[in-house]
Amino acid sequence: MTETLTPPRSLAHSRTEDLVAILTGVALVSVGVAFIGSAGLLTGGMTGLAFVLHYATGWSFSLLFFLLNLPFYWLALRRMGLAFTLKTFGAVALLSLLTGLQAQFVQISHPHPLYAAITGGLLMGIGFLVLFRHRCSLGGVGILALYLQERYGWRAGKVQMAIDCVIVLAALATVEPLRVLWSVLGAVALNLVLAMNHRPGRYMAA
Repeated sequence: MTETLTPPRSLAHSRTEDLVAILTGVALVSVGVAFIGSAGLLTGGMTGLAFVLHYATGWSFSLLFFLLNLPFYWLALRRMGLAFTLKTFGAVALLSLLTGLQAQFVQISHPHPLYAAITGGLLMGIGFLVLFRHRCSLGGVGILALYLQERYGWRAGKVQMAIDCVIVLAALATVEPLRVLWSVLGAVALNLVLAMNHRPGRYMAA
């Protein structure tokens, strides 16, 4: 007689685990943003758009990042639920706060653009991964990528990589090509982390 093995059910994360994960993920992303910004580079998603507008206007990156994410909360609330929306809003607000205050605590001076792009991209990718696994994102493209993965099974990492590369390439209008090239490498590093580690069926935490 053949015994059928039933995979164990995933256990829901506690509120404490979610809180620690949000703090951890946002902290990692904020350090990645520091590397990217210190080299004058870009990245994808709302973070990338905030960088483009910051370089073009001189406005505060943290304020731009917070404002750009506001329209996406409607999609998050309708499609992903109240808990996801509240956690995402909290994570976006925390990242906006950390990036605004970060220069008072840490300064990264003159890193090589290649190192900054890859290191920043990897740190941001790991931070996003932590947040995604606790049903949270940093708004914007992350909300859309998670929705498409849950609705259609499209890998969040691949969706985000495609959108991110479009955003970075669009920056050619305001940023010199070499910086855009380094930025594309950083976006690829970020999204490779997600594509390899966040896919349907691989991780089933609630």
